[in-house]
Amino acid sequence: MSLADRAEATGAPGFVPDPRLTNEDLAPAEQRNWKVFDLFAMWMSDVHNLGNYTFAAGLLVLGMNVWQVFTSLLVGFVLIYVGMNWMGRIGQRHGVPFPVVSRISFGVWGANVPALIRAVIAIMWYGIQTYLASVAVNVMLLAAWPGLKSLTESSFLGLDALGWISFVSLWLVQAAIISRGMESVRKFQDFCGPAIWLVMIALAVWILAKAHWTISLTSTPHPVSTGEQWRQWFGAIGLILATYGTLMLNFCDFSRFAPDYRTVRRGNFWGLPVNSTAFVVVSVIVTAGSLEVFGEAITDPAELVAKVGNTWVLIVAALTFAVATMGVNIVANFVSPAYDLANVWPQKISFRVGGMISTVAALVVTPWNLFSNPTVVNYFLGGLGAFLGPLFGVIMVDYYAIKRGKVDARALFDAAPGSPYHYRKGVNPKALWAFLPSAAVAAVLALVKTFGDVAPYSWFIGTALAAGLYLTLCRGDRAAASAATPVAVAEEV
Repeated sequence: MSLADRAEATGAPGFVPDPRLTNEDLAPAEQRNWKVFDLFAMWMSDVHNLGNYTFAAGLLVLGMNVWQVFTSLLVGFVLIYVGMNWMGRIGQRHGVPFPVVSRISFGVWGANVPALIRAVIAIMWYGIQTYLASVAVNVMLLAAWPGLKSLTESSFLGLDALGWISFVSLWLVQAAIISRGMESVRKFQDFCGPAIWLVMIALAVWILAKAHWTISLTSTPHPVSTGEQWRQWFGAIGLILATYGTLMLNFCDFSRFAPDYRTVRRGNFWGLPVNSTAFVVVSVIVTAGSLEVFGEAITDPAELVAKVGNTWVLIVAALTFAVATMGVNIVANFVSPAYDLANVWPQKISFRVGGMISTVAALVVTPWNLFSNPTVVNYFLGGLGAFLGPLFGVIMVDYYAIKRGKVDARALFDAAPGSPYHYRKGVNPKALWAFLPSAAVAAVLALVKTFGDVAPYSWFIGTALAAGLYLTLCRGDRAAASAATPVAVAEEV
């Protein structure tokens, strides 16, 4: 069904969407078949990965005990749950992806600013996550077949032969999945989300048995003062918010396919406070067990699995970790740039084409070289990452406080002067005035060593600053919205 036909069906005859803003992937979703389990499995795919395992295990090494890690990340995931519900409601209500949602606050053309920032970050991390998954596979392949070491003795463009084989294999599998669209993504993450639990539970049972079922939940390998523990406790909350700030920004890309808001809330509840915290607990318990058994805290699950010494266990674990990492990669780092690039040129770039551009770009940038360069990871990607909080702050305040949820969904596809989201030449200057200084402050806090103590809170500070500044700039708009008659067209397209 064309967009004009959809407008006819929803009581808006005669409306013709601007082709420069429209294609079938950016239009309001027709198929709403993502159920509670699909969203729950999506969160499993996003959480069950080597990075989150290492993050939780690293907190134990830094001086927090199991209970402190558990409580800090539980608080973090509850806050993330609230933020995801806010963005999820917008996506579910209007059925449109993140770049189209961004048009509400940034304008029909200004929306490309948040969309492209999110796309660049996602593409870079897409390549890096694929590389990290290939490294985990290599560790276990070498443990299972030591003869493969000969493939690591020569390199091309900074990566040895075994690394190329593993990386390209994972790259091709992901490309095959995403080339078939969002329905393929849904089916894949329904499988890979639960898969890692099998390995994690088996790993926990094995390490606990080796430790004779006695590990300490209150000790840490590197004890620190009470004051330092509290600093780390709050820092962990800030860091987990920054980590999930990427997906919090574009969660509407997934919630748009849910049949109702209750489905979004329930899927988020089971996937975030419940499942994510459970994964953290298992990760930290396994790490604490490794300290008991081997005398050192092993924060890399691939390295721990290699100590099992069974070839078949290594093979199964390698495949599972690879599948889990592909799951988080597709959820967090593929879907967003596919839509974001489609928004730049809807007439030529569809979701599938945008996805293929993203995957090729993720290979061309040789992510292993990016990851090995602290300047790129910390300053370029870290600096861009600091921009995501202010974007979230502007969009949330604009939708809930300024416009009070009253959105003319048809006008999101209308670039004519006088359209509600045309603002000034298609760009909302107030959104930019709120975003730019807030993003600059967040980036300075995140990157400058002088502010190292507040760096974990840069996402939160940037979000609050942008929200407050935008609210101040839009005081007149807020009063006008309160007095205006509610918009009655296309609110539930």
